Amino acid sequence: MAAASGMPEEETAMFPDKSVHPRLDVYVWDMDETLVLLNSLLKSSYAEAFNGLKDVQKGVEIGRTWENLILQICDDYFFYEQIENYNKPFLDALAQYDDGRDLSDYDFNEDELVSPHDDANKRKLAYRHRVIAQKYLQGLRNILDNKTIKLWDELYDKTDEYTDRWLSSARTFLKECSGEDKDAVYSIAFANTSSNSTNAKHVNVLVTSGSLVPSLVKCMLFHLDSLITHGNVYSSWEVGKIQCFRWIKERFNHPNVRFCVIGDGWEECEAAEIMRWPFVKIDPRPGKLHRFPGLTLTTISHYFSVVYGRPDNENGEE
Repeated sequence: MAAASGMPEEETAMFPDKSVHPRLDVYVWDMDETLVLLNSLLKSSYAEAFNGLKDVQKGVEIGRTWENLILQICDDYFFYEQIENYNKPFLDALAQYDDGRDLSDYDFNEDELVSPHDDANKRKLAYRHRVIAQKYLQGLRNILDNKTIKLWDELYDKTDEYTDRWLSSARTFLKECSGEDKDAVYSIAFANTSSNSTNAKHVNVLVTSGSLVPSLVKCMLFHLDSLITHGNVYSSWEVGKIQCFRWIKERFNHPNVRFCVIGDGWEECEAAEIMRWPFVKIDPRPGKLHRFPGLTLTTISHYFSVVYGRPDNENGEE
């Protein structure tokens, strides 16, 4: 079943003709303190590392504003109050229970969702997951009111300036990791085995220790949703990162696949070691090499080559 394998059923047929596919690089990202700075702002550890060069209180206030905005959007648009206690590791975890019902007139406030131990409540939760996926594809600018969008834009710019362009440079790097052929990356993420997918060489996957719905909302708020599909977002909250990594390995079952984990914590480091995948440790402190801006594809390629060797067709660029 899809939930047991960690992937939609159609993805089990991925890459049927292995001989025609080029190398596939799968970048497995952590979110907090890697692509996004938030906890270190709230706890003031980011600013304190600059030894007085950063306004500590300003950083804390920025973090609190983000925290409030994330929770507001989760509750108002993504059913978080209803499903907070029913976290799943990925949106398709209950897809087999979704009967495809038209939800345009469905009243989510009256269906009496309770702990989803039986099929009826698993179906109710699967309905919500389907709507969340649709809203992710729709984008926040087509959902939020103008006042909230203005607050969001100003907050993003203020945070990017305060963190010396951490957010925008991390996003730029994520875009570089995606490769130039966005259509091919999208196809491979959804197991489209058409001829277009043969050109896909790079995929970004997110494995976050946070719960699923806030993590999806953070992807949208920090402008990562165009580069990481909702099907490529995993929450390790209950299952742990090693389980998520195993699902990802099974999902991208490709003869020439290479995985690289990029994050700041011990859990993803330990899981990468178990999987024998290279691990790049992000360090937001000033002067460190593995941070944003600063991290490059050339650096990542060195980590790949240490574990996998250097491919015959490697030309020095990833």
